[in-house]
Amino acid sequence: MNIVGQNIKRVDAHAKVNGRAIYPQDIYLENMLYGVTLRSSKPHAYFKINLEKALKIDGVIRIFTAKDVPYNHHGVVFKDHEVFCREKVRRVGDPIAFIVAQTEKIAKKALAQIEVEYEELPAVFDPELAMKEDSVKVHDNDSNIVHHFKIRNGNVDKAFEESDIIVEREYKVPQVDHVFLQTESGVATIDEEDNILIYTATQYPHYDVIEVAEALEIEKDKVKIINCAVGGAFGGREDIMLQIHLGLAAKELKRPIKTVYSREESFQAHSKRHSMIMKYKSGVTKDGKLKALKVNIVGDTGAYASWAINVLRKAGVHATGPYEVENVWVDSYAVYTNNPFSGAMRGFGATQVPVAYEQQMDILAKELNIDPVEFRLKNIFKKGSKTATNQILNESIVIEKCINEVKKHIDFNKTGTGIGAMFYGTGYGNGFPDISNAKVVLNKDGKIEIYVGATEVGQGAKTVMCQIGAEVLNINVDDIILISEDTSITPDAGTAAASRQTYNTGNAVKLACEKLKDEISKKFDINNISLKEIYKKIDKESLIKEATFIASTTTMDVESGIGNPYWPYTFGACGVEVDVDEKTGEIKILKAVVAQDVGKAINPNLIEGQIDGGFAMGLGYALMEDLKVIDGEIKNKKLSKYLIPTSLDTIDLIKIIIEEEESSGPFGAKGIGEPVMVYVAPAILNAVASKLGKRAYEIPLTPDKVVKLIKMKDIKE
Repeated sequence: MNIVGQNIKRVDAHAKVNGRAIYPQDIYLENMLYGVTLRSSKPHAYFKINLEKALKIDGVIRIFTAKDVPYNHHGVVFKDHEVFCREKVRRVGDPIAFIVAQTEKIAKKALAQIEVEYEELPAVFDPELAMKEDSVKVHDNDSNIVHHFKIRNGNVDKAFEESDIIVEREYKVPQVDHVFLQTESGVATIDEEDNILIYTATQYPHYDVIEVAEALEIEKDKVKIINCAVGGAFGGREDIMLQIHLGLAAKELKRPIKTVYSREESFQAHSKRHSMIMKYKSGVTKDGKLKALKVNIVGDTGAYASWAINVLRKAGVHATGPYEVENVWVDSYAVYTNNPFSGAMRGFGATQVPVAYEQQMDILAKELNIDPVEFRLKNIFKKGSKTATNQILNESIVIEKCINEVKKHIDFNKTGTGIGAMFYGTGYGNGFPDISNAKVVLNKDGKIEIYVGATEVGQGAKTVMCQIGAEVLNINVDDIILISEDTSITPDAGTAAASRQTYNTGNAVKLACEKLKDEISKKFDINNISLKEIYKKIDKESLIKEATFIASTTTMDVESGIGNPYWPYTFGACGVEVDVDEKTGEIKILKAVVAQDVGKAINPNLIEGQIDGGFAMGLGYALMEDLKVIDGEIKNKKLSKYLIPTSLDTIDLIKIIIEEEESSGPFGAKGIGEPVMVYVAPAILNAVASKLGKRAYEIPLTPDKVVKLIKMKDIKE
């Protein structure tokens, strides 16, 4: 191949480096107004607001509340959010009103003058307590349990009786924030055809169209989303934030409206990674074979469901790790509380469970007096293996290769070393329609235009799609024009999430380009004539081709969890060596290596960039990120308090790309945006346990917790 597999420079690189990339906050329109949002300061309360003082301020144009929204609901799965709370708030940060004024300064002045009278209600912040029948109910439901996912495979009780060693532990992981560089911002206006035009940064612009249209009760074709440059997402831009607020204001006032969230408001506004309480019971025979696994997972989805069903299902499916276990019992719960709401975040449920299953593997190996790496190799998935849901793994199963590559670079006999292994299912899963559409057009200049609603959130989607198209048509990437920003002219390619864009949308682009190539080849030798000449000599309608790709998964049985929930699976392993300052509790990464399965590397440089970013995010998850949510309120909502890794906290990684083509992928490629984070935290935790001889069951493992751990005398491994 000439283009696929090459380190083509990112097609959007120059614009981002020289400042020409247009982010939503860069947009200024004539006669523009500014909007700010009034948010709840209470986690659970009835409320009344008095707008009189605010409306009297010179320059205040209008204040929108629930009564102004035709259909005052939204949500990605359940419509359990209100655009503006009507009479009751369920979390700190709930939107109550939207103030529109001549300037942002005036809008903020008016915000301070709105009087809110709260009648506080009992609240619940512990998800296990929230599951009880007599708990405070967050919504008008009989239970706070949003979803219960189950796997029932084999005879777990009998398998534990036949196990020689049984290990039971409880692990806890916190809510964390995406902390994307660019806070939420947007501009809405009315175009010459009376359409609502919203400039924003989002992961799924076509679904934003649906949510705005539904809330405002207008036709979908009257809403256009222009997806500007996106300064990071990681799942935090899947739930709608300011789009409906801006669309409503523009529709009613017939003037452009702009909103830019502060960092503190961004922390309050968008979703978080689900905190989880994970109870694991693992059984193993004395010859080192995993026999039984029983898992109970409680995920705190906060005040709103968002993607809770999908996240807790994914956690349940991945609860075994990349290991063969014949007898599996999993209960995975998503639970409402009055905490900040949780949703999609890099890894989507498959990031939390490795903190448990990979530490279980090390503990079991120690109990068996077996090398932890060899113990893993004895139990890993191979070609023909069966997962906990009875899915047969037929191809591109390379976890053994990943672990062996990591083993070459880390001496795991050395104190202070640890390994993390993982598998990750691509796409929406569970038979949910996972569809990507693409359109390609040969234009009069001899360029190929690819129209696809695939959001570029920093992962390199634009570049990869151009490489795939160029490879099919045997042209240079410079001859491809990718259009992905405008929902009114691009076909829906689904969300930029679930590591699905390269696989799903890449396939759609490949199919559309193959159709165009086949059409041209009917009359011309495409290698001996320029595309510009072809345009002059062929029917123009035949130079437009469309294609659809649908990922193949099946719906799982509700009671047993049996089925083929995801495809393909991606595999990887991470090894680290750490040092620990026993006086200060500081953990230092001395060495790290990642071996990542990619199917086929479309662009190796982009993959290496993802690995670097995933490692940094995993390090922050393990060692430092702490929202400090107390009684539903985020205390660390500034970057001076919510600490994330800097360049001084991470190191130069050894990055190993493992290629074994997946036949259903475009040129054999798989998606890797999320998997590259999943194995990092467990590898670090296992390394720290190796160094200290004591194990942490809760993250983040901050220096104060390390010192406390060291001082504890009797702590079981």
